[in-house]
Amino acid sequence: MAFESKNLSVLAYSNGFTLWHYATTDLATDVDTSGYFNTAADMLRTGDMIMANVDTDGTPGAGIFLVSSSTGATVDLADITAMGGTNTD
Repeated sequence: MAFESKNLSVLAYSNGFTLWHYATTDLATDVDTSGYFNTAADMLRTGDMIMANVDTDGTPGAGIFLVSSSTGATVDLADITAMGGTNTD
């Protein structure tokens, strides 16, 4: 799949930092591929964080991505820091 701008929203903004939310059916390894967010490069800044729900149509996962670089044309995210754990019940 590809980045869908309708699924990216601002949760909080302060002092040049933005906390985003993004939901997608894509896997986390696809989302953190350099260039995935290039069409949003004018909005995302280095140091922003994206809380994400990934693989929403498969085995859902959640976590936080750090925007490790954004040049205004190219965006690269660090690997997801996963949230949650194993449900043993």
